[in-house]
Amino acid sequence: MFKPHGCLSQFVQEKMKNKSLLGDFYDFPKGTMAIGRLDHDSEGLLLLTTDGVTSHKVRNKSIEKEYYAQVDGVITEEAVSKLQNGVEITVSGKKYLTLPCKSFALKGEPNLPNRGRNIRDSRHGPTSWVSITVCEGKKRQVRKMTAAVGFPTLRLVRVRIGDIHIDDLLPAEVVCLPDVNDALN
Repeated sequence: MFKPHGCLSQFVQEKMKNKSLLGDFYDFPKGTMAIGRLDHDSEGLLLLTTDGVTSHKVRNKSIEKEYYAQVDGVITEEAVSKLQNGVEITVSGKKYLTLPCKSFALKGEPNLPNRGRNIRDSRHGPTSWVSITVCEGKKRQVRKMTAAVGFPTLRLVRVRIGDIHIDDLLPAEVVCLPDVNDALN
């Protein structure tokens, strides 16, 4: 599924919140769960399953997750190098050094659907895009990583999990995979 911006990666509404949920966009089978999560402000590829073993496999560190992050400012090679080598972020109130990852500056804007409103007015300065591929998934990790190198994330889109790519999916669109295990390899 292409999880749209502003949607929670869950099926059950939390008390006192009135947010869009995954089930608002598609009639998923009973017992469907999101594999990993994307926060409310993030968008992109989200795998769903009714099989806990598959969920565990996808969340394993052997499966890469690639994100495109639109950041505040024109990202530097120095910042990209820091991302590649791991940066210190805070996780649950404790300092944490992220694992080395793949990262590179994207040339121009990636071919992604519009989010529905401008992320930023050009009067407030330039933005740029960076690809970050991680094998771990701490809460808001990619956002914390870009901020740690001086380039806060303005828009975050997961574009790949293993060998499954978002390709031409549109926000809220769902595609059924016959065998997610084959698709991941």
